[in-house]
Amino acid sequence: MPADGGGITCSVCIANYNGMDLIDACIDSVRTQDCGFAVEIIVHDDASTDDSAAHIAARHPDVRLIASRDNAGFCVANNRMAAAAKGEYLLLLNNDAALHPGALATLMQEALRLRQPAILGLPQYDAETGDLLDIGSLLDPFFNAVPNRDPQRGGVGMVAGACLWIPKFLWDELGGFPDWFGSIGEDLYLCCRARLQGHAVRALGVSGYRHGVGMSFGGGKVRDDRLRSTFRRRALSERNRTYVMALTCPGAVLMLLLPVHLALMLFEGLVLSLLRLDRRYLSEIYLPALAAPFSRMRQLRNARRVIMMRRRVAAADFFSAFVCVPHKLRMLLRHGLPRMS
Repeated sequence: MPADGGGITCSVCIANYNGMDLIDACIDSVRTQDCGFAVEIIVHDDASTDDSAAHIAARHPDVRLIASRDNAGFCVANNRMAAAAKGEYLLLLNNDAALHPGALATLMQEALRLRQPAILGLPQYDAETGDLLDIGSLLDPFFNAVPNRDPQRGGVGMVAGACLWIPKFLWDELGGFPDWFGSIGEDLYLCCRARLQGHAVRALGVSGYRHGVGMSFGGGKVRDDRLRSTFRRRALSERNRTYVMALTCPGAVLMLLLPVHLALMLFEGLVLSLLRLDRRYLSEIYLPALAAPFSRMRQLRNARRVIMMRRRVAAADFFSAFVCVPHKLRMLLRHGLPRMS
Protein backbone atom coordinates (compact mmCIF):
# COMPACT_ATOMS: atom_id res chain seq x y z
CA MET A 1 0.00 0.00 0.00
CA PRO A 2 2.20 2.87 -1.16
CA ALA A 3 1.59 6.26 0.36
CA ASP A 4 1.81 9.43 -1.69
CA GLY A 5 3.05 11.51 1.19
CA GLY A 6 -0.23 13.42 1.41
CA GLY A 7 -3.65 12.60 2.72
CA ILE A 8 -5.41 9.27 2.50
CA THR A 9 -7.14 8.69 -0.83
CA CYS A 10 -9.12 5.52 -0.10
CA SER A 11 -10.49 4.06 3.12
CA VAL A 12 -11.15 0.32 2.85
CA CYS A 13 -13.89 -0.51 5.36
CA ILE A 14 -14.19 -4.15 6.44
CA ALA A 15 -17.10 -5.25 8.63
CA ASN A 16 -16.10 -8.32 10.64
CA TYR A 17 -18.09 -10.71 12.80
CA ASN A 18 -16.54 -14.03 13.84
CA GLY A 19 -14.34 -13.97 10.77
CA MET A 20 -10.96 -14.86 12.25
CA ASP A 21 -10.49 -17.59 9.62
CA LEU A 22 -11.19 -15.09 6.83
CA ILE A 23 -9.92 -11.70 7.90
CA ASP A 24 -6.19 -12.23 7.23
CA ALA A 25 -6.74 -13.03 3.55
CA CYS A 26 -9.08 -10.07 3.22
CA ILE A 27 -6.67 -7.58 4.81
CA ASP A 28 -3.65 -8.99 2.98
CA SER A 29 -5.43 -8.63 -0.36
CA VAL A 30 -5.75 -4.90 0.36
CA ARG A 31 -2.27 -4.46 1.77
CA THR A 32 -0.62 -5.96 -1.33
CA GLN A 33 -2.44 -3.70 -3.82
CA ASP A 34 -0.08 -1.78 -6.13
CA CYS A 35 -2.19 1.32 -6.63
CA GLY A 36 0.05 4.40 -6.24
CA PHE A 37 -2.11 6.23 -3.71
CA ALA A 38 -2.50 6.21 0.07
CA VAL A 39 -4.89 3.64 1.54
CA GLU A 40 -6.08 3.07 5.09
CA ILE A 41 -7.77 -0.10 6.32
CA ILE A 42 -10.55 0.15 8.89
CA VAL A 43 -12.07 -2.94 10.48
CA HIS A 44 -15.23 -2.82 12.56
CA ASP A 45 -15.40 -5.90 14.76
CA ASP A 46 -19.04 -6.43 15.65
CA ALA A 47 -18.61 -7.99 19.10
CA SER A 48 -17.15 -11.21 17.70
CA THR A 49 -17.01 -14.22 20.02
CA ASP A 50 -14.02 -15.85 18.29
CA ASP A 51 -11.35 -13.36 19.51
CA SER A 52 -11.24 -11.68 16.10
CA ALA A 53 -10.61 -8.25 17.61
CA ALA A 54 -7.59 -9.41 19.61
CA HIS A 55 -6.25 -11.27 16.59
CA ILE A 56 -6.57 -8.22 14.33
CA ALA A 57 -4.94 -5.93 16.88
CA ALA A 58 -1.97 -8.30 17.28
CA ARG A 59 -1.55 -9.43 13.66
CA HIS A 60 -2.42 -6.17 11.88
CA PRO A 61 -1.28 -3.22 14.03
CA ASP A 62 -1.52 -0.85 11.04
CA VAL A 63 -5.27 -1.46 10.75
CA ARG A 64 -7.66 1.01 12.42
CA LEU A 65 -9.79 -1.27 14.58
CA ILE A 66 -13.22 -0.27 15.84
CA ALA A 67 -14.21 -2.86 18.44
CA SER A 68 -17.91 -2.74 19.17
CA ARG A 69 -19.21 -3.81 22.57
CA ASP A 70 -22.53 -4.91 21.07
CA ASN A 71 -23.48 -6.72 17.88
CA ALA A 72 -24.79 -3.77 15.88
CA GLY A 73 -25.24 -5.34 12.45
CA PHE A 74 -23.71 -4.80 9.04
CA CYS A 75 -25.36 -1.45 8.30
CA VAL A 76 -24.35 0.18 11.56
CA ALA A 77 -20.82 -1.24 11.25
CA ASN A 78 -20.34 0.35 7.83
CA ASN A 79 -21.89 3.64 8.91
CA ARG A 80 -19.44 3.82 11.81
CA MET A 81 -16.45 3.08 9.60
CA ALA A 82 -17.53 5.63 7.00
CA ALA A 83 -17.88 8.27 9.72
CA ALA A 84 -14.34 7.53 10.92
CA ALA A 85 -12.82 7.28 7.43
CA LYS A 86 -10.24 9.84 6.30
CA GLY A 87 -10.21 8.89 2.63
CA GLU A 88 -11.71 10.72 -0.32
CA TYR A 89 -13.20 7.38 -1.43
CA LEU A 90 -14.64 4.45 0.49
CA LEU A 91 -14.36 0.81 -0.49
CA LEU A 92 -16.76 -1.37 1.46
CA LEU A 93 -15.33 -4.88 1.56
CA ASN A 94 -16.76 -8.00 3.20
CA ASN A 95 -14.49 -9.97 5.50
CA ASP A 96 -15.13 -13.05 3.31
CA ALA A 97 -13.96 -11.20 0.20
CA ALA A 98 -10.43 -10.73 -1.18
CA LEU A 99 -9.36 -8.29 -3.89
CA HIS A 100 -7.62 -9.43 -7.06
CA PRO A 101 -4.34 -7.68 -7.91
CA GLY A 102 -4.94 -4.25 -9.44
CA ALA A 103 -8.46 -3.90 -8.05
CA LEU A 104 -7.95 -0.54 -6.31
CA ALA A 105 -6.04 0.91 -9.25
CA THR A 106 -8.83 -0.18 -11.60
CA LEU A 107 -11.51 1.45 -9.47
CA MET A 108 -9.56 4.70 -9.14
CA GLN A 109 -8.86 4.84 -12.86
CA GLU A 110 -12.57 4.55 -13.62
CA ALA A 111 -13.49 7.11 -10.96
CA LEU A 112 -11.09 9.61 -12.53
CA ARG A 113 -12.25 8.80 -16.06
CA LEU A 114 -15.91 9.45 -15.21
CA ARG A 115 -15.16 12.85 -13.64
CA GLN A 116 -18.43 12.65 -11.76
CA PRO A 117 -19.50 10.85 -8.57
CA ALA A 118 -20.47 7.21 -9.09
CA ILE A 119 -20.84 3.91 -7.28
CA LEU A 120 -18.50 1.31 -8.76
CA GLY A 121 -18.10 -2.45 -8.46
CA LEU A 122 -15.91 -5.22 -9.85
CA PRO A 123 -16.49 -8.73 -11.20
CA GLN A 124 -17.43 -11.08 -8.36
CA TYR A 125 -16.00 -14.63 -8.36
CA ASP A 126 -17.00 -17.56 -6.18
CA ALA A 127 -14.26 -18.14 -3.59
CA GLU A 128 -14.69 -21.93 -3.75
CA THR A 129 -15.04 -22.59 -7.47
CA GLY A 130 -13.55 -19.49 -9.07
CA ASP A 131 -16.67 -19.14 -11.23
CA LEU A 132 -17.80 -15.68 -12.28
CA LEU A 133 -20.92 -14.82 -10.29
CA ASP A 134 -21.72 -11.40 -11.69
CA ILE A 135 -20.41 -8.11 -13.00
CA GLY A 136 -22.95 -6.10 -11.07
CA SER A 137 -26.64 -6.87 -11.37
CA LEU A 138 -29.67 -5.68 -13.24
CA LEU A 139 -33.02 -5.61 -11.43
CA ASP A 140 -36.33 -7.28 -12.19
CA PRO A 141 -39.76 -5.63 -11.71
CA PHE A 142 -39.78 -6.68 -8.04
CA PHE A 143 -36.27 -5.37 -7.31
CA ASN A 144 -34.61 -8.80 -7.30
CA ALA A 145 -30.97 -8.73 -8.40
CA VAL A 146 -30.40 -10.33 -11.82
CA PRO A 147 -26.69 -11.19 -12.28
CA ASN A 148 -25.03 -9.42 -15.21
CA ARG A 149 -22.15 -11.23 -16.90
CA ASP A 150 -21.64 -8.90 -19.85
CA PRO A 151 -18.29 -7.13 -19.31
CA GLN A 152 -19.26 -4.45 -21.85
CA ARG A 153 -22.49 -3.36 -20.17
CA GLY A 154 -21.09 -0.94 -17.60
CA GLY A 155 -24.25 0.66 -16.22
CA VAL A 156 -26.14 -1.68 -13.87
CA GLY A 157 -28.92 -1.53 -11.32
CA MET A 158 -26.68 -2.35 -8.37
CA VAL A 159 -23.29 -3.64 -7.31
CA ALA A 160 -22.82 -5.93 -4.34
CA GLY A 161 -21.94 -4.40 -1.00
CA ALA A 162 -19.26 -7.08 -0.66
CA CYS A 163 -17.04 -4.79 -2.74
CA LEU A 164 -18.56 -1.35 -3.28
CA TRP A 165 -16.60 1.83 -4.15
CA ILE A 166 -18.17 5.23 -3.48
CA PRO A 167 -16.88 8.79 -2.98
CA LYS A 168 -17.15 9.65 0.69
CA PHE A 169 -19.06 12.86 0.02
CA LEU A 170 -21.64 10.89 -1.99
CA TRP A 171 -21.99 8.39 0.85
CA ASP A 172 -22.64 11.31 3.21
CA GLU A 173 -25.09 12.90 0.76
CA LEU A 174 -27.06 9.66 0.46
CA GLY A 175 -27.00 9.11 4.22
CA GLY A 176 -25.22 5.74 4.14
CA PHE A 177 -27.11 2.57 5.02
CA PRO A 178 -30.39 2.67 6.99
CA ASP A 179 -29.50 1.37 10.46
CA TRP A 180 -32.84 -0.43 10.68
CA PHE A 181 -32.12 -2.66 7.66
CA GLY A 182 -29.77 -4.73 9.83
CA SER A 183 -28.21 -6.74 7.00
CA ILE A 184 -29.08 -7.77 3.42
CA GLY A 185 -30.41 -5.37 0.79
CA GLU A 186 -28.55 -2.30 2.01
CA ASP A 187 -26.46 -2.28 -1.20
CA LEU A 188 -29.66 -2.40 -3.28
CA TYR A 189 -31.00 0.58 -1.33
CA LEU A 190 -27.86 2.67 -1.72
CA CYS A 191 -27.57 1.99 -5.46
CA CYS A 192 -31.26 2.67 -6.15
CA ARG A 193 -31.11 5.90 -4.20
CA ALA A 194 -27.95 7.00 -6.02
CA ARG A 195 -29.54 6.28 -9.41
CA LEU A 196 -32.65 8.27 -8.45
CA GLN A 197 -30.40 11.26 -7.81
CA GLY A 198 -28.74 10.89 -11.21
CA HIS A 199 -25.51 9.23 -10.10
CA ALA A 200 -24.07 6.38 -12.15
CA VAL A 201 -23.84 2.83 -10.82
CA ARG A 202 -21.27 0.93 -12.84
CA ALA A 203 -19.64 -2.50 -12.74
CA LEU A 204 -16.25 -2.80 -14.42
CA GLY A 205 -15.39 -5.80 -16.55
CA VAL A 206 -11.77 -6.15 -15.42
CA SER A 207 -9.90 -7.16 -12.25
CA GLY A 208 -12.34 -8.37 -9.58
CA TYR A 209 -12.60 -10.04 -6.19
CA ARG A 210 -13.38 -13.46 -4.82
CA HIS A 211 -16.22 -13.80 -2.36
CA GLY A 212 -17.42 -16.56 -0.08
CA VAL A 213 -21.10 -15.95 -0.82
CA GLY A 214 -23.40 -17.10 1.95
CA MET A 215 -20.75 -17.46 4.66
CA SER A 216 -22.42 -14.91 6.92
CA PHE A 217 -26.05 -15.99 6.61
CA GLY A 218 -25.78 -19.30 4.77
CA GLY A 219 -27.25 -20.10 1.39
CA GLY A 220 -27.83 -17.50 -1.24
CA LYS A 221 -26.27 -19.57 -4.01
CA VAL A 222 -26.86 -22.52 -6.30
CA ARG A 223 -25.38 -25.86 -5.20
CA ASP A 224 -25.88 -29.16 -7.02
CA ASP A 225 -28.20 -27.31 -9.42
CA ARG A 226 -30.47 -26.26 -6.54
CA LEU A 227 -30.91 -22.81 -5.04
CA ARG A 228 -30.11 -23.12 -1.35
CA SER A 229 -30.71 -20.50 1.30
CA THR A 230 -31.68 -20.15 4.96
CA PHE A 231 -34.89 -18.99 6.56
CA ARG A 232 -33.07 -16.07 8.15
CA ARG A 233 -31.42 -14.90 4.93
CA ARG A 234 -34.61 -15.19 2.90
CA ALA A 235 -36.63 -13.37 5.56
CA LEU A 236 -34.21 -10.43 5.60
CA SER A 237 -34.04 -10.39 1.81
CA GLU A 238 -37.81 -10.31 1.31
CA ARG A 239 -38.34 -7.70 4.03
CA ASN A 240 -35.57 -5.32 2.98
CA ARG A 241 -36.33 -5.64 -0.73
CA THR A 242 -39.87 -4.52 0.09
CA TYR A 243 -38.44 -1.57 2.01
CA VAL A 244 -36.29 -0.57 -0.99
CA MET A 245 -39.25 -0.77 -3.34
CA ALA A 246 -41.38 1.36 -1.00
CA LEU A 247 -38.61 3.94 -0.62
CA THR A 248 -37.24 4.31 -4.14
CA CYS A 249 -39.77 3.15 -6.74
CA PRO A 250 -41.17 6.16 -8.65
CA GLY A 251 -44.69 6.99 -7.50
CA ALA A 252 -47.02 5.98 -10.33
CA VAL A 253 -45.27 2.64 -10.76
CA LEU A 254 -45.21 2.00 -7.00
CA MET A 255 -49.00 2.35 -6.80
CA LEU A 256 -49.32 -0.57 -9.19
CA LEU A 257 -46.27 -2.60 -8.24
CA LEU A 258 -46.40 -2.71 -4.44
CA PRO A 259 -49.84 -4.37 -4.13
CA VAL A 260 -48.84 -6.96 -6.76
CA HIS A 261 -45.56 -7.58 -4.95
CA LEU A 262 -47.28 -8.10 -1.58
CA ALA A 263 -49.91 -10.40 -3.10
CA LEU A 264 -47.24 -12.49 -4.82
CA MET A 265 -45.26 -12.79 -1.58
CA LEU A 266 -48.31 -14.15 0.21
CA PHE A 267 -48.99 -16.56 -2.65
CA GLU A 268 -45.35 -17.68 -2.70
CA GLY A 269 -45.35 -18.31 1.04
CA LEU A 270 -48.56 -20.35 0.87
CA VAL A 271 -47.36 -22.45 -2.06
CA LEU A 272 -43.94 -23.18 -0.56
CA SER A 273 -45.45 -24.06 2.82
CA LEU A 274 -47.88 -26.47 1.17
CA LEU A 275 -45.42 -28.06 -1.25
CA ARG A 276 -42.70 -28.44 1.39
CA LEU A 277 -45.18 -29.32 4.15
CA ASP A 278 -43.43 -26.76 6.33
CA ARG A 279 -45.32 -23.74 7.64
CA ARG A 280 -42.08 -21.97 8.51
CA TYR A 281 -41.90 -20.69 4.95
CA LEU A 282 -45.01 -18.66 5.64
CA SER A 283 -44.55 -17.92 9.34
CA GLU A 284 -40.81 -17.11 9.37
CA ILE A 285 -40.31 -15.51 5.95
CA TYR A 286 -43.37 -14.17 4.19
CA LEU A 287 -45.78 -13.10 6.91
CA PRO A 288 -43.10 -11.05 8.73
CA ALA A 289 -42.03 -9.51 5.40
CA LEU A 290 -45.64 -8.60 4.64
CA ALA A 291 -46.17 -7.04 8.07
CA ALA A 292 -42.88 -5.11 8.14
CA PRO A 293 -43.78 -2.19 5.81
CA PHE A 294 -47.04 -1.59 7.68
CA SER A 295 -45.30 -1.55 11.06
CA ARG A 296 -42.82 1.02 9.71
CA MET A 297 -45.30 2.92 7.55
CA ARG A 298 -44.66 6.34 9.07
CA GLN A 299 -40.88 5.91 8.93
CA LEU A 300 -41.03 4.71 5.34
CA ARG A 301 -43.35 7.54 4.33
CA ASN A 302 -41.10 10.20 5.87
CA ALA A 303 -37.94 8.71 4.38
CA ARG A 304 -39.56 8.38 0.95
CA ARG A 305 -40.62 12.02 1.03
CA VAL A 306 -37.01 13.10 1.51
CA ILE A 307 -35.73 10.72 -1.17
CA MET A 308 -38.29 11.83 -3.77
CA MET A 309 -37.62 15.50 -3.07
CA ARG A 310 -34.02 14.86 -4.18
CA ARG A 311 -34.93 12.78 -7.22
CA ARG A 312 -33.35 14.10 -10.43
CA VAL A 313 -34.17 11.46 -13.04
CA ALA A 314 -37.30 10.42 -14.90
CA ALA A 315 -38.88 7.06 -14.16
CA ALA A 316 -37.78 5.76 -17.58
CA ASP A 317 -34.13 6.48 -16.75
CA PHE A 318 -34.43 4.83 -13.34
CA PHE A 319 -35.91 1.67 -14.87
CA SER A 320 -33.32 1.52 -17.68
CA ALA A 321 -31.34 -1.05 -15.64
CA PHE A 322 -34.39 -3.29 -15.10
CA VAL A 323 -35.41 -6.40 -17.04
CA CYS A 324 -38.99 -7.54 -17.63
CA VAL A 325 -38.90 -11.22 -16.62
CA PRO A 326 -39.08 -11.86 -12.84
CA HIS A 327 -35.81 -13.43 -11.68
CA LYS A 328 -37.56 -15.85 -9.31
CA LEU A 329 -39.46 -17.30 -12.27
CA ARG A 330 -36.20 -17.87 -14.15
CA MET A 331 -34.64 -19.53 -11.14
CA LEU A 332 -37.72 -21.72 -10.59
CA LEU A 333 -37.67 -22.96 -14.19
CA ARG A 334 -33.92 -23.57 -14.07
CA HIS A 335 -33.38 -24.96 -10.57
CA GLY A 336 -36.77 -25.87 -9.13
CA LEU A 337 -38.07 -24.86 -5.72
CA PRO A 338 -35.53 -23.30 -3.32
CA ARG A 339 -34.35 -25.37 -0.38
CA MET A 340 -34.18 -23.69 3.05
CA SER A 341 -32.29 -24.67 6.14
